[in-house]
Amino acid sequence: MAEAYILINVQAGKARYVYEELLKIKEITHVDAIAGPFDIIATIRAPDFNTLGKIVIEKIQNISGVERTLTCTIIHFEQ
Repeated sequence: MAEAYILINVQAGKARYVYEELLKIKEITHVDAIAGPFDIIATIRAPDFNTLGKIVIEKIQNISGVERTLTCTIIHFEQ
């Protein structure tokens, strides 16, 4: 299983629209609007990193209002 945080910059006035569109993507497990250098953070889960990357490129980056994304893969340390 591959997981990542997607940090998203959006066009002014588009945060709510992008937020709502992200919630429609089944692989996204959580979405928050945030303050700081990014506008939205989403958590995504996919079977592998190749699929995860395709979702970012084909679904998230194609949402109207998304300007830029930064994908931060999650590393799970084994106990």
